Amino acid sequence: MTSQVSSTAEQADGAVVGEQRTAAGPKDVRRLDRVIIRFAGDSGDGMQLTGDRFTSETASFGNDLSTLPNFPAEIRAPAGTLPGVSSFQLHFADHDILTPGDAPNVLVAMNPAALKANIGDLPRGAEIIVNTDEFTKRAMQKVGYDSSPLEDGSLDGYHLHPVPLTTLTVEALKEFDLSRKEAERSKNMFALGLLSWMYHRPTEGTEKFLRTKFARKPDIAAANIAAFRAGWNFGETTEDFAVSYEVAPAATAFPPGVYRNISGNLALSYGLVAASRQADLPLYLGSYPITPASDILHELSRHKNFGVRTFQAEDEIAGIGAALGAAFGGSLAVTTTSGPGVALKSETIGLAVSLELPLLVVDIQRGGPSTGLPTKTEQADLLQAMYGRNGEAPVPVIAPRTPADCFDAALEAARIALTYRTPVFLLSDGYLANGSEPWRVPDPEELPDLRVQFAQGPNHALADGTEVFWPYKRDPRTLARPWAIPGTPGLEHRIGGIEKQDGTGNISYDPANHDFMVRTRQAKIDGIDVPDIEVDDPHGARTLVLGWGSTYGPITAAVRRIRKEGGRIAQAHLRHLNPFPHNLGTVLAAYDKVVVPEMNLGQLATLIRAKYLVDARSYNQVNGMPFKAEQLATALKEALDD
Repeated sequence: MTSQVSSTAEQADGAVVGEQRTAAGPKDVRRLDRVIIRFAGDSGDGMQLTGDRFTSETASFGNDLSTLPNFPAEIRAPAGTLPGVSSFQLHFADHDILTPGDAPNVLVAMNPAALKANIGDLPRGAEIIVNTDEFTKRAMQKVGYDSSPLEDGSLDGYHLHPVPLTTLTVEALKEFDLSRKEAERSKNMFALGLLSWMYHRPTEGTEKFLRTKFARKPDIAAANIAAFRAGWNFGETTEDFAVSYEVAPAATAFPPGVYRNISGNLALSYGLVAASRQADLPLYLGSYPITPASDILHELSRHKNFGVRTFQAEDEIAGIGAALGAAFGGSLAVTTTSGPGVALKSETIGLAVSLELPLLVVDIQRGGPSTGLPTKTEQADLLQAMYGRNGEAPVPVIAPRTPADCFDAALEAARIALTYRTPVFLLSDGYLANGSEPWRVPDPEELPDLRVQFAQGPNHALADGTEVFWPYKRDPRTLARPWAIPGTPGLEHRIGGIEKQDGTGNISYDPANHDFMVRTRQAKIDGIDVPDIEVDDPHGARTLVLGWGSTYGPITAAVRRIRKEGGRIAQAHLRHLNPFPHNLGTVLAAYDKVVVPEMNLGQLATLIRAKYLVDARSYNQVNGMPFKAEQLATALKEALDD
């Protein structure tokens, strides 16, 4: 989407303005400042596609937005069961927002399981649109309903809209040569049309998308478009929906520029491509498919025109081995994975530390341990990234804070890897990977210059005056060793995991040399130039909330709520986790209390306590879902009152 706007609105996430009613033909239109919608159904009902399309149209309209897809790990979970429910939550507003929202204002439930799995998250007074065709006795019994919730009064506290979505869809498509089963598959498009009418979403983009998606099956494309239009017309004509809603574009939420909606994995992919272009190096991805990182492999495989090569290996070890080989050959090398894959890659990461070659290790974190929760989010790989290798093998670690920030984090990871000749961990997570938000498309002139100089010839003179190439002769500023492309005459040198002699790179078992090399590799990481951490403290607070990664949105929303109520609290967020910013110790010492919310059992808090001897308080959650702003606000208020 394109938006020409001027400033960032500083409104509390979740604020609601008074409704205004204006006549619009036979039905009223109410203006809201924000809405939270959740689509829910079986994993085969197309809820993710429905949410994606509603999100795309919302982005093109100019709203600020944040999304939370939530789906089972199984390709097709058992139909009609609670574990099989797939949902997509979208929060959109006329001001800047930070989270997908705590509680939906609207739930679209395609079956009894979807209703039961999500009803607990709805506030009283929320709107519920249910597909009554699926509320059969057997379907309700499958999820524990003894009587119909549509008739027993249990939903009296909500605005219930019973809609026979399946029947209406089949009726709308009766002119098409489709079986009933084929026609029923379009009920998600009927629901999308209805919600698009309710919230005045554009429709042209969705119709164009359907024509493109089913270009080889024009009858199916036409049927889906017909179902989509039928849903829109149903909202326009039925008496059950007497009101539609408007949420104005977020005209003051963004700096001027061209914007588009983007997910974390897509932003990260674009960031990697941009980094390779800025470095003037080919991009090589060696990867093995794993949820939730696979989308990066899928996306990068589409960009051969930018010099991108992707290799889908037979396993995680082969993927990183190929990437490290590409780094030796002069490419910007990347391997992508999630927590279980990091465990398998750890030996090769240690080899990259020894070889001192640039390599990006992208870890899209998910719930663990072991296979754990493949489609749920967590932040529990921090200590693995820091210490999950044998020996002293220090590796820089950085973490993006929002889906759009994944683009900048990829560029920063590449800067560090190329400048300091080291593997770098980039820790995203499933919440960022699958979530989306508006992203300002940067001007290429804004991007950093990442070009490197390969070794061209001898760099050392022996005592007798002979000029030779020393592969471990270091840059005095960065401690990086030279990067020599294989096949360059005179630059032949030994590689491998056995300890190297300082300078020459020859195999060495000398104790003093090993001590020196271990300390030098650590000093190189400790000396990486990272920006100071910035503190948001407008009122002279005595309590600091410190976060990292995807907790940024919920923390910031919670801090805004506390300040709106008169509380004083400071906030700081870490991108660089190894090394920490040089001023972090000074910042922490300036506050009486430090609270660290994390989606783990306190890994950053453990590092903070150990390094800075600060009594950091942990606030932890490991349920596979991101924090809610109200939940965090309550916890932070308790910390303020202690």
